[in-house]
Amino acid sequence: MRVAIPFDLSRDVVRERLKSRSHEIADHIPGGMAQVATDWPSEDRMNLTISTMGQSLRGTVDIEESQLVFEIALPPALGFLEPMISGAIRQQGQKLLT
Repeated sequence: MRVAIPFDLSRDVVRERLKSRSHEIADHIPGGMAQVATDWPSEDRMNLTISTMGQSLRGTVDIEESQLVFEIALPPALGFLEPMISGAIRQQGQKLLT
C-alpha cells in the first residue's frame, strides 16, 4: 500500500518534525493498542515496524521534494482494510507535520 501526503514545507522542517514526533505515531492508530518502532537508515527514509492485533507490519516513510510517501506491506488477510488504513494515514500524517 502506498500513500502520498503533499506538503509545502522544506525537507529539513519535515525531517525534524517526523523525528521529533515519531513516538506519536502509535497514538494515531485506531484501537489504541499498537506499538511502533522507527529507525532512520538514511536522512530521508524512516523505517516503521507496527505491531497490532497480533500482526507485525513493516513499512517506510520517504521524504520527497514535496510529499511524504508511506509504503506499508499489508498481509493478504488485512487487504480489505486498505481503504480505511490509507485514509487514516492521510489524515494523521498531516497532523504529524503540523
